Amino acid sequence: MPEPKVASFPAIRGALRFYQIASIITGVMLLLLVAEMVLKYTPIHLELFAGGSGGPLWFAPVVEGPEGLESTGDGFNLSLFILVAHGWFYVVYLFACFRMWSLMRWPFLRFILLALGGVIPLLSFIMETIVARDVKTYLATREAADASSSSATANNAPEGVR
Repeated sequence: MPEPKVASFPAIRGALRFYQIASIITGVMLLLLVAEMVLKYTPIHLELFAGGSGGPLWFAPVVEGPEGLESTGDGFNLSLFILVAHGWFYVVYLFACFRMWSLMRWPFLRFILLALGGVIPLLSFIMETIVARDVKTYLATREAADASSSSATANNAPEGVR
């Protein structure tokens, strides 16, 4: 597997920062989505609303209707908003994963593992920690190796060339 070029290290650092932010946001959104699904699809049968007849923030019951579960609340459906927001932000997260994966020139299996971070609860937090550690270690090691090889090259140059 080819290694990243030294010239791409600034881009890698930017991609890592973008990946870290996207990973944390996606992880939080996924945890909210799981909580929303537990509230709605277990015997609790509730959805979260903002505004409407229940006040600024309230839970409305979900009832079984002819077309499945139907909400009885009025106002802004925060449960639906969480669902849609996570879905769209997952696309951003996938872009961040792809950018990190392509710049680091990792195997395709690593991209799949990164992408799963947005659909398996808590995995995005674990992967963010592992990826940040791996990338920072790799960059520091490569930069140290390049610095020592360039100083060795300068010391071995003939007197008139220095």
